[in-house]
Amino acid sequence: MKPIIDPSMFGIWALITGASSGIGEEFARQLAAGGLNLVLVARRKGLMQTLAGRLSSRQKIECLAIQADLSKREDLDALIEKTSHLETGLFISNAGTGDVARFLDRGIDDLGERIHLNATSHLLLTHHFAKKMATRGKGGILLTGAMGAVDGVPYMAAEAATKGFIQALGKSLHSELREYGIHITVLVTTPTETPVFYKLGFTLQNSPVKPLRVEQCVTEALAALAKNQMLVYPGLKFRALRALTPEFLSRKIAAKMLKKNNNIK
Repeated sequence: MKPIIDPSMFGIWALITGASSGIGEEFARQLAAGGLNLVLVARRKGLMQTLAGRLSSRQKIECLAIQADLSKREDLDALIEKTSHLETGLFISNAGTGDVARFLDRGIDDLGERIHLNATSHLLLTHHFAKKMATRGKGGILLTGAMGAVDGVPYMAAEAATKGFIQALGKSLHSELREYGIHITVLVTTPTETPVFYKLGFTLQNSPVKPLRVEQCVTEALAALAKNQMLVYPGLKFRALRALTPEFLSRKIAAKMLKKNNNIK
């Protein structure tokens, strides 16, 4: 089967943040199968090194693992310096985290780090890599957002705000970067069976709709990027739910499920 993205499309190197598990790990697998060399970036060094070794051996590619906490500006600057010698043609901006809690129970430092990781790092790295791509006249950028974020998600207010920022950033740049030959797509992540799905209190039993397999989520995202589609909502059933569910009802359902599944009193 012909890969969706190969080195001829954007270049021979792809950089993936949040690459140690879940959607980021699956991006690494599918891009490696297409023959791209990879830079894997995440906080968990051991998981990344294991994945990098496995992909290098199986796919005969170069695969670098860089440990970085992108909630810290110094780690972001170090990442840029360590990859300055590479012609990164594809940037998958997937780093992020989420927790369920009352907004007033969150600490100021926690909120600041969350904003830097989930929003600011995406903005700064997109600016950095887009400038390099523009000089080459081609490139691809995929930003990871989240379904429902722009409508608001009770008990995940900071996370929803940052993911809404990501969606606005990608939509704004979609037309602006086209003149430089750069594709940019926002993956508006629908419920997908990853570690984050379980971290938020969901299970296959209490979820009202069965989550997507991570392979389908990533395949649809890469296909959208190849076509320079502005937004992609993986899974027909979730696209239908989004079209049929009013905003107020979406917030009401989310509040009820998150509160119950996480024992918020």
